[in-house]
Amino acid sequence: MGHGHGHGHGHGHRDDDYDWASLGETLERNAEVHRDFLDQAMDWLRVQVDEPARVIDVGSGPGVAACALAETFGGAEVVAADRSPELLALAAKRAARLGVEITTIKADLPAAFGDLGPADLIWTSGVMHHIGDQQDALNRLAALLRPGGVLAVVEGGLPMRFLPRDIGIGRPGLQSRLEAANDAWFSDMRAGLPGSARTVEDWPAMLAKAGLMPSASRTFLLDLPAPLDTEPRLMLRDMLVHQREMLGDRIDAEDHAVIDRLVHDDDRESLLWRPDAFVLNARTVHSARRLGDA
Repeated sequence: MGHGHGHGHGHGHRDDDYDWASLGETLERNAEVHRDFLDQAMDWLRVQVDEPARVIDVGSGPGVAACALAETFGGAEVVAADRSPELLALAAKRAARLGVEITTIKADLPAAFGDLGPADLIWTSGVMHHIGDQQDALNRLAALLRPGGVLAVVEGGLPMRFLPRDIGIGRPGLQSRLEAANDAWFSDMRAGLPGSARTVEDWPAMLAKAGLMPSASRTFLLDLPAPLDTEPRLMLRDMLVHQREMLGDRIDAEDHAVIDRLVHDDDRESLLWRPDAFVLNARTVHSARRLGDA
């Protein structure tokens, strides 16, 4: 979430005392703020996939994309698959609230990829980079596709920008330093995953290696100029709180002090009050098709 790669969204956690309700709220808010991105991506997918019978959202979280898929492909069975029953319960609630039908499957991914059943469209967003062997994960998802089926992987894009270079407190360039710290954290996170395999993150090449025909990669922009509404401000605050914990001593004391002010709800310099906070984010969707008789 915090990074353009979409990480920091807690999918790796399986602690019993983990605050799933708060994670669910954060994920749902993040996806709501990115609704423009989802709407654009769905319009684009509609052109690529003709009346799929079965659609799977792999690593669905609270089901925002699964519900969008159900709205887009009204005739399809839409399955939300995730390892967290708490997040799947939120997905089911969301579908009921929106009046769309989805099925939920609790699946410990990537171990349970094989149990998801066949699909005409698989959507997976910000999940692959949490799996040690990304190529193996793509191979296994590709194997679930029926002939003519499409795999859409949301990975890459650009890190989110949300503040000007000089915000009037601390040293200018906070955002660039956070990005560098995030990159270092991300490399260590990847190295520590079970079965971690280093790969050139060339998604079309990886999809081709999985036996699919890469059809298109498309980047969608989320552009929310300043001054922001409340929901995006809350999303940014949650994101910075999470990054502050996650990055720890990768950021120096002066930047920590600035972040403390940015996330303090009563400080006029905070993200909840600043007139100059914005959201500019680019997310890339890579799609590929399984060839064969449709």
